[in-house]
Amino acid sequence: MLQALALALALTPDASAQDMVDIGVLRNEDIAVVQNLLYPKQQRTEVGVHLGLMPFDAYLWTPNAQLSFNNHMQENLSFSVVAGGGYGLKTAAYKEMESPSFGAAPYAYRYLASLLAGMEWNPIYAKLNLDGAHVVHFDVYLAGRAGVTLSESVIPLKEGGLSPSPTLSPALGARFWMNEDATMRVELRDDVLLQNRSVTDTWHLQQNMNVTVGMTFFSARGSR
Repeated sequence: MLQALALALALTPDASAQDMVDIGVLRNEDIAVVQNLLYPKQQRTEVGVHLGLMPFDAYLWTPNAQLSFNNHMQENLSFSVVAGGGYGLKTAAYKEMESPSFGAAPYAYRYLASLLAGMEWNPIYAKLNLDGAHVVHFDVYLAGRAGVTLSESVIPLKEGGLSPSPTLSPALGARFWMNEDATMRVELRDDVLLQNRSVTDTWHLQQNMNVTVGMTFFSARGSR
């Protein structure tokens, strides 16, 4: 009986998990990762309201408000417009310089308004696990914009106090998705102005480093 059972097992085809098929070595370009985005941006428009502060100027600190618009042609590429306004307030250092003790007010220009347009590139979309219970979806973007900034001399001038300046504005930012249609957006923007100062009749480069936080809202999927 045992001999018959052993013979039957020997003649049965081996269909175990040990059978393997060698498919060779996969190259990097043969591997594709498919990821369904929970919050896609392509073919959607985005509008936002942001509050900002320019805190890195020794003589002026500048609260401001910004309005943003994005047209997302692709998931990682959009056309971006940002318009804003604010007012530069004298810091303690400026007030000390213009006090009777020194009597030498710095020749500074305060930010009044700006209009910028350009492109925004989103190389990163990621998810962050918080305390094992909540997942935050976010993306990181780089922006390159250009436009014009309107500044005003802090020292009152009879003429030439306003200075419209061509501006280049690189930026780094991130969106944190609240739901499918809304995000909290944080951006660090460096406005580089080519500014003509009428009193000295000279050209200067001025940097307005701006930190903004705001909310943005998306159109429905498939609509612009």
